[in-house]
Amino acid sequence: MIKNIISGIKAYFGAFSLISKLKLWKYFAIPMLISLVTAIAVFGSAYGFSGYISDWLASILPSWGGANWLKVTYRIISGLVIIVVGLILYKHIILALSAPFMSPVSEKIEAHFTGQPAHSHRDTTFTQQLWRGIRINGRNLFMELLLTIPILLLKLIPLVNIFSTILLFMVQAYYAGFGNMDYTLERHFQYKESVKFVRKNRGLAIGNGIVFLLCLLVPIVGVLLVLPLSVTAASTRTVEALQSKHAT
Repeated sequence: MIKNIISGIKAYFGAFSLISKLKLWKYFAIPMLISLVTAIAVFGSAYGFSGYISDWLASILPSWGGANWLKVTYRIISGLVIIVVGLILYKHIILALSAPFMSPVSEKIEAHFTGQPAHSHRDTTFTQQLWRGIRINGRNLFMELLLTIPILLLKLIPLVNIFSTILLFMVQAYYAGFGNMDYTLERHFQYKESVKFVRKNRGLAIGNGIVFLLCLLVPIVGVLLVLPLSVTAASTRTVEALQSKHAT
């Protein structure tokens, strides 16, 4: 799996040149706008609720005389919850809403590498692509929250919380990469088949998702470029994985 993770990361190195070569930038205008607006809405709302989260934690956890270290702990926990939940919501919202715009991009990338004409695979409409994106990312959102909650609880345990941070990052990366890979997979597989394919190639999903999350650390620019780069990188590796599968 390590080899596939590295491969998923390395796919980003040629993303800029491939986008320019295939003249794909025009397809990213609306998704980039969706990404920016969603980031402002989600993280702005999360920041606004931070005080409520701190107060809620203080009401359900013991105060022990109002010790200062506990107040700091509450703020750290609430800040962590805000960041994690904000990232999860942001990620799945933009991946779902961008599906109809990203599918043509992955289709052109696939045609470039395989030499097969567009629409040589399963043809889908704008509405079908949007519904597919909502369904896949809705499923992934549920699964990610199911895994994230116990991981966040582990962060309350000293020493263990170091490993839980890495595990949390890997879970986030996997589902980000999953969404990016499905823009290509939707032309080849039905819903359940796509889930099985990504699970089998989880290393590629994690590698793609790692850079996806790191892009978000760059203010504004990261939010704007995360979809063009991650979708292009995911499409190239997914096409390669599909070709390897058909060759066996």
